[in-house]
Amino acid sequence: MTRIFCIANQKGGVGKTTTTVNLAAGLAKVGQRVLMVDLDPQGNATMGSGIDKRSLSLSVYDVLLESASVAEARVKSEKCGFDVLGANRELAGAEVELVDVERRDQRLKTALAAVAADYDFVLIDCPPSLSMLTLNGLCSAHGVIVPMQCEYFALEGLTDLVNTIKQVHANLNKDLQIIGLLRVMFDPRITLQQQVSEQLKAHFGEKVFDTVIPRNVRLAEAPSYGLPGVVFDAGARGSQAYVDFAREMVARIGHG
Repeated sequence: MTRIFCIANQKGGVGKTTTTVNLAAGLAKVGQRVLMVDLDPQGNATMGSGIDKRSLSLSVYDVLLESASVAEARVKSEKCGFDVLGANRELAGAEVELVDVERRDQRLKTALAAVAADYDFVLIDCPPSLSMLTLNGLCSAHGVIVPMQCEYFALEGLTDLVNTIKQVHANLNKDLQIIGLLRVMFDPRITLQQQVSEQLKAHFGEKVFDTVIPRNVRLAEAPSYGLPGVVFDAGARGSQAYVDFAREMVARIGHG
């Protein structure tokens, strides 16, 4: 069964896109069939997967407006080993164009259903704001993976996200739940980060993934080369941590 996950956090700059592309590459490395969906008009996840967003003839925008299918719009990232449903600036217009259409929050879900059999995992990179695009992601997904830094304000943002997920679960998508919290950009030398990490585990228990992604220069450099860290420098600590995270996901979800 295909598992569809949103990578979401209403706080910006927490490593959502880094997590999406590196988890996709990590899952591909451990033998999973993966589709990465970029729902952010900035197209960073597309570029970070080795795909030039400017050269896309079809994108997630066309899929949302039902002028193309996922099968027509997806492209293979040869370097990374997974498929990409890319985004570019056109996507910003989708918000306005979807305002008056029927089932506007279900467009992505319907489109993904047609290719579900092709993949073990579909990962959706959501924009930081709660927009119609994010809502399409949340309505399509079985669950949400929340990357977060162990900082004081991170906990405040998490409350907002949990409330949003509860609302979507109650009104639009009964399958939706938090799959887990991923601690990213973690520096064990900083006492506050350790304290917040402990608070997270105390409050969310099993929902906190065992894998911790360390703060890592190579992960930060990788996007400028148009690659996930896992592909750019497989030996880096951050890259190895994402491959460990991919293994943990497979074990948790039960894919062979």
